[in-house]
Amino acid sequence: MADTLAPRAIIGVMTPAMNTVVQPELELLRPKGVTNQMQRFRLGGDNVSDDLISEAEKLMDCNPAAIAVGLTTDAGPGGVEKLARRCVQLEDAVGIPVLNASAADHQALRALGARRIGVVTPFSPEIDQHVKANTEAAGFDVVDIRGTCAPSLPEICETPLNKIREVFDQVARSGCDAILQVGTALPVVGLINELETELKKPVVACNIAVYWQTLRKVGISDPIEGFGKLLADYYV
Repeated sequence: MADTLAPRAIIGVMTPAMNTVVQPELELLRPKGVTNQMQRFRLGGDNVSDDLISEAEKLMDCNPAAIAVGLTTDAGPGGVEKLARRCVQLEDAVGIPVLNASAADHQALRALGARRIGVVTPFSPEIDQHVKANTEAAGFDVVDIRGTCAPSLPEICETPLNKIREVFDQVARSGCDAILQVGTALPVVGLINELETELKKPVVACNIAVYWQTLRKVGISDPIEGFGKLLADYYV
């Protein structure tokens, strides 16, 4: 569960094969003495991914302390529950904790004490209605939701930062307590300090949330500065 470069913990990270954002964003967040080790899987059907468990078994060769699944499934009916069930199956198969970004988002919002939520997504207004329903099913009041309308899943990774800033600014005007960002391929982590300073609201970015929850699960509670209120202040 540790090695020379990671005396505190090795974190396994899994993300959809086309996602080029999770890996570099989580690298930015690593505390001293921790390394992230990546494995990819393909999305598919009601099972979320047919090869998730087989790919995780390969990842287990490097003895991670826990696995962070860099995926949100809020964009489909019942998607959050489907991902949770799949992660339970994965946890049973590999024998270590498995955390996912959808559940971590909700846990982070609860830690912040937020109830009235603005939501930023990479999706269209039609898909955003599923995100809204899933967020409200978790006990939150969604007061506004807006997406960047990426035309395809791979193109989410290509979203211009100015477009992301624009959508956050629109959502912040809703009177929300906090802003939630879903869609792990949307590049937001590097903007968090800027957004929280300018919008004067806490931001829960899904990649930060799943890494925050995973670190806490393995007993690492360092405050991590430079990436928003959640990692800097909610470290116990």
